[in-house]
Amino acid sequence: MSTTPDPAVIDGTRSIKPPSQQDASTMGIVVPTLAEGDTPTSTKKEIWAWYAYYIGSNGLALFNFGPTAFQNLLAQAAAEDTGLLSFAGRERDVNSIVLLANGMSFAIQAILFLAIGAYADFGTGRRWILLVWSIIAYGIGFGWLGVHDPSKWQIASGLYIAGLIAYQLTLTYWTAAFPSLARNTPQLKEAARQYQSGEITQQDMDRKDEMERSRLSNVAFYVQSVGEVVILAIIVGIMFGVKVDASTENNNWGLSVLVTFATSCWLVLSLPWFLMEKKRPGMKVPESMNMITVGVWQLYQAFTKIWHLRQSLIYLAGYFLLGDSLNTTVTVIGTLQNQIVSYNTLTLTYLLIVGIVTQAIGIGVFWLIQKRFDLSAKTMFNAVMVSIVLLDGWGMVGNWTDKFGFKNVWEVWLYQAFYGLL
Repeated sequence: MSTTPDPAVIDGTRSIKPPSQQDASTMGIVVPTLAEGDTPTSTKKEIWAWYAYYIGSNGLALFNFGPTAFQNLLAQAAAEDTGLLSFAGRERDVNSIVLLANGMSFAIQAILFLAIGAYADFGTGRRWILLVWSIIAYGIGFGWLGVHDPSKWQIASGLYIAGLIAYQLTLTYWTAAFPSLARNTPQLKEAARQYQSGEITQQDMDRKDEMERSRLSNVAFYVQSVGEVVILAIIVGIMFGVKVDASTENNNWGLSVLVTFATSCWLVLSLPWFLMEKKRPGMKVPESMNMITVGVWQLYQAFTKIWHLRQSLIYLAGYFLLGDSLNTTVTVIGTLQNQIVSYNTLTLTYLLIVGIVTQAIGIGVFWLIQKRFDLSAKTMFNAVMVSIVLLDGWGMVGNWTDKFGFKNVWEVWLYQAFYGLL
């Protein structure tokens, strides 16, 4: 996959060139201006600290069981005869409230990314943004310990919305560290040296860059999957200790305890990254701009220049639609799954274990196939896209029949395995 940029599109950057000083049209790997000179090499300990953060930020607290606890309290608080609650100015059923709250969180995320999104690419503030939002996420996770009664469903709504925002922001700024971390591994630094001396071509350099990114990404996903299974296994023991099957109240309490425990794991596992991350500045903010205006400027530049990159425009439009489709699909299936298993904490934990184990298997298989047949990241992405379309088709069938389309217990087990593998 070529990383050749248009010099008119990307300002404040430099490219690695061989001594022959090729024409600007052959510019290759882009390196932030502020990172010129001796950029720290990514060590194994630092990379494993980055992995560890991802093990903790696995979504169990604020993306999986937090939403389950929210929906569970809504179902218990709703009137028995109508199943409705007053939310956002009108009477709504449980699923409608969950989806509306989900939409609210995405709207707030969009505003926040416009305001502080530039920190992911510019300057040195990314690490501090991650730290601040991580602390907020920990607070929200621990806050669930006091919310396990149906009468507190309004507070649960706030925790749910704020939790999704905090989780997505931490994930975004954790991911933002990935390019500089991958670019400065010993392998890619050696490849850059070989390219500078003319030992390898631009195409070879691009390929090495792509494969190194794929390696780090796949290892991160795999390690996170294995670590998450260990956390879930401990959670099963905790759930038996809390006796979640004894009563509805115990199940409610068990969900709050589960969210708190997962948050505690996140807190502990994130500490090595905050302590060991090396300073690798992003791009320099252009003169006369600040962190707020540069984000708007970057958006303007993207909109005006993207028309010269038709394939990129088509890709970005498709990626956005596919990503939005997947987010909505997972949210809807999650609400249906909770109802199908009656919010049983143990059953939901077992389902997640199946999903995460198959995810680890899927990641390993995909990486082995990619290495064995020397496939590009785009080819692997296409395979994932097909599976997403199949998942949506599976759910659509439920519009015309009550026998299939996430209507049965066996389907949610199959869904976890399918979603994990692909």
